[in-house]
Amino acid sequence: MMALKALALAMAAASASAMVASTPINIAMPARVVPKTLPVVYVYDHCPYCVRVRFALGMKNIKHDVRFLMNDDVETPTNLIGKKVAPIWEVEGEAMGESMDIIKKVDADEAYGETGYFKEASGRKDIGAWQKKYATQFRLLQRPRYVHPQSVLPEFQQREAREYFMRGHFVPLDGHDKKSFKELPMEKIQAYYEQAISMSPELIEEVSAGLLELEPLIHCEEYCTEGGLSYDDVDLWARLRSISLIKGLKVPPKVDAYMRKLSEASDVPLYWNTAL
Repeated sequence: MMALKALALAMAAASASAMVASTPINIAMPARVVPKTLPVVYVYDHCPYCVRVRFALGMKNIKHDVRFLMNDDVETPTNLIGKKVAPIWEVEGEAMGESMDIIKKVDADEAYGETGYFKEASGRKDIGAWQKKYATQFRLLQRPRYVHPQSVLPEFQQREAREYFMRGHFVPLDGHDKKSFKELPMEKIQAYYEQAISMSPELIEEVSAGLLELEPLIHCEEYCTEGGLSYDDVDLWARLRSISLIKGLKVPPKVDAYMRKLSEASDVPLYWNTAL
């Protein structure tokens, strides 16, 4: 099994998170749940779908075993669930995938504490439209940082894992899409990733301005949609987490507080102190 138990990296990330001034939390946390058999969650640290599950388990205060997979590890997830996917939830020999299915299963099971903790998704379209508007900029900024040689992400601590990711995740330059990008020689793929990094100053300016558009879409510092913590937050916070990899990004006050408060509450660290 190639599951990466990168304790040193995890400790470094936790230490970096702890260096950030604590933000007061006004969120009512459930009682701690320590199952007799700890559920195991197989994840990639960068993956927003994986972060959804970690965030939800953290907000529900459920103790669990997080195992980071190397990005080029095909064997472990295939043995568990029949294909290379993450996240994977495993408990007492039974495994399942699909982030929202995992969360809904846990949130409906009294064995894991209070049920119905998360309100249903609101169906609002504005936040999704905002994400779509800036999708190109986020791909150009985030993907090269995931696999940067100085990155602390555990799934990318070997060259093969970084190259596996780059070949499967295009950066939108020169009209390339996923299919055409995958067919390029690795030297050309690496050159495109380096080109994307060189574009950071103007891209950071664009995304900083874009975050000002997101600010009024977030209802308050504890949840994005009026009425309380919901599946809207499970998705939005998981996607926002990766922007903390981007050094020099200007984040408006409410977005910043939202990210930090829910990071502390869910015990899923942000990357600000290791940003590139």
